[in-house]
Amino acid sequence: MAKNGNWTAGNMPEMNGKTAIITGANSGIGYETTRALAARGAQVIMACRNEERGNKSLQNIKADLPEATVEWIHLDLSDLSSIRQFVGEFTERYDQLHLLINNAGVMQIPELCKTADGFEMQFGTNHLGHFALTGLLMKTLIHTPGARVVTLSSVGHRYGRMDFDNLNAEQAYSPWGAYGKSKLANLLFTNELQRRLEDVGLETMATAAHPGWTATNLQKHSSMLQFLNRFFAMQPEQGALPTLYAATAPEVKGGDYFGPSGLAGMRGYPKQDSSSERSHDQTVAKRLWAISEELTGVGYSLEKDE
Repeated sequence: MAKNGNWTAGNMPEMNGKTAIITGANSGIGYETTRALAARGAQVIMACRNEERGNKSLQNIKADLPEATVEWIHLDLSDLSSIRQFVGEFTERYDQLHLLINNAGVMQIPELCKTADGFEMQFGTNHLGHFALTGLLMKTLIHTPGARVVTLSSVGHRYGRMDFDNLNAEQAYSPWGAYGKSKLANLLFTNELQRRLEDVGLETMATAAHPGWTATNLQKHSSMLQFLNRFFAMQPEQGALPTLYAATAPEVKGGDYFGPSGLAGMRGYPKQDSSSERSHDQTVAKRLWAISEELTGVGYSLEKDE
């Protein structure tokens, strides 16, 4: 942490020789995370669904940072076949992955929508998509010294509930309820992954972060949030700092969770934060893990010598 507590991207270590994947990298926090890591010398893969927006964002970064090593590879987290295709393309070309930043997400979708595989869209994209992606990349991660998995949650996880009888809105759908559940799932996943990595003696770390109140495309479904953004929200460059801290600061430990330091964790420079008691419920985490494996068909290989 910076001596005055005001940690910024300027405090990041050099990232030359490091490879990073960032989901949802074409806008908002993902874009600023990509830009900051590329500026420090990392090879960054922008994993995005929309080719036009992804390539436009890539060109904007290269215009500002001509020496940056950045590329776009198609990834739709709401489609398990797309996730497998992305992983296949990545692993054909790269044998190391130092940072997997599970950043992409959807929020407060007004009406019930389903993913290509029939999951409720927020739970399916925010949690199951990243669960599958991480699992399919795990072999590469654990063979990369010092690798980290950073998963983006939200202060919204505090109102989330893991209702296992209604995971995919089988009984009822609430836009905010589904979002809170997906963000709680992100933290349950992070904490359970870290426990499993430690149990087999692996140095790969799972960490998490949240951006506080940051103006991004996530709020596009709420006219009220878009209005309030003008007065209260941070810009994405500031909102990306907890992610960047979790991804690069040398003092970070597995299972750590970071967010803004200001009032209610909504604004400010990054600091270590605490999450809800529910996010540390190991019984619920293990049940969610087993269900996630079943739903996605992705199991985790946590043996380095395989």
